[in-house]
Amino acid sequence: MDRARAEELLGELDEGWVLNADGHLERTYAFSNFVEAIGFANRVGDIAEEQNHHPDLYVAWGKCTVEIWTHKIQGLTESDFYFAAKADRAL
Repeated sequence: MDRARAEELLGELDEGWVLNADGHLERTYAFSNFVEAIGFANRVGDIAEEQNHHPDLYVAWGKCTVEIWTHKIQGLTESDFYFAAKADRAL
């Protein structure tokens, strides 16, 4: 997917999503403690298993970063943006 199309689809997602330096979708969600952050990561993990589409999740106290791209092509597809929207709904 070219950058212009990625930017267009990025505009359709909730606020907070960015294209990182690697061209992957990324968002950091804030929580008030570790339990909430890991709970969210587990919900996103459940969605990933259902969809067979696995993001990288980085969990720390009070935050969880979700990084999404299609590993098979080492880039973005429209399904990555759909997954990002599903992560937002898991919040």
